[in-house]
Amino acid sequence: MSLFSITSKRRLLSILMWRFPKALDSHFAHHGHKRENNTRRSSKSKGSGVRQLGEKAVPNKLRNPGRVSSELQKLALEDFSSEWERPARLKPSVESSDRHEIVFGVAPCLLALTQAHREAFKLFVKDGEAVQRSSLLKVCEEANQRGVPIQRVSKRDLDRMCSGRVHQGVCLQATPLSYLTNDSDPSSNSTPLWLVLDRIQDPMNLGAILRSAYFLGVDRVATSVYHSCPLTPVVSKASAGIMEVMNVYGYKNLEDMVRVKAARGWRVVGTVAAEVRQSGLPVTPCSDFRMTTPTLLLIGGEGDGLSQKLLNLCQMLVTIPAGRQLLPGVESLNVSVATGILLHSLLASARLT
Repeated sequence: MSLFSITSKRRLLSILMWRFPKALDSHFAHHGHKRENNTRRSSKSKGSGVRQLGEKAVPNKLRNPGRVSSELQKLALEDFSSEWERPARLKPSVESSDRHEIVFGVAPCLLALTQAHREAFKLFVKDGEAVQRSSLLKVCEEANQRGVPIQRVSKRDLDRMCSGRVHQGVCLQATPLSYLTNDSDPSSNSTPLWLVLDRIQDPMNLGAILRSAYFLGVDRVATSVYHSCPLTPVVSKASAGIMEVMNVYGYKNLEDMVRVKAARGWRVVGTVAAEVRQSGLPVTPCSDFRMTTPTLLLIGGEGDGLSQKLLNLCQMLVTIPAGRQLLPGVESLNVSVATGILLHSLLASARLT
């Protein structure tokens, strides 16, 4: 008989005994001799390999302790113990506070612990997951090395912590991340590329942009602190944890920063859709552009693109040519996809020159 059927019958019996005690008393009195016979038969079957009621449901590969280490066997026995024998689970103590937020997902939690840009308070792991997945064991090891408490909780608790998003069985309670405002981080690259984001508001887009920028080798990501998406756990998850690694600089006035860089000899390059034409500014396909000097690449937000103030500061514009005749309404790419293409094109040209 399977564990599921035993558990189900046991729960059903408990409910019936609570709701209909008298009816069950008469039923058991009538069938008492059957229970006695079953008890005798079960005692005779000891050692026959049939699991008795109340015995732990342990996988076959764990019945032979010589096959696994004692530590793994201990953890596995905890994970596969019968439901009615497992100790009661403590409710996760997560308090809502401006000082705390919940990072979720394997990569964001692991990188948040290893990079230490946040202060970590507690790691929450889905009950039964740690033994079966090496990625979660790695997160738990990092938390243990740093003295971060680990608490095993249910999937429902994790779902509630991250508002139903994909947590992969782990959440981390930690301090929030914010934009850096200290501008004293010189680049060692002789031809640096700064990615300047103007009013990117979708956290999924921002996360994808950060992931591409880190992978392709951007020297700095800059954004406005106003009308822009903050550095939230959703951004961290969308970036596969890169937000925990890469510094993002926030500026109260992007126009002033662009003017300062232009005065120092940086080239200011704006981005537009293929059909947009700005008077007095050349629009160059990104494949024809060659990056030979320090460059600011300006990316506009979803829908409206670059603001007119930033467009006025651009020295030239680049675009991504379409590969076919486009239908009305689909003339542009998603901003994160377009950013990845542009970054690859510009940085590849810098390596060639």
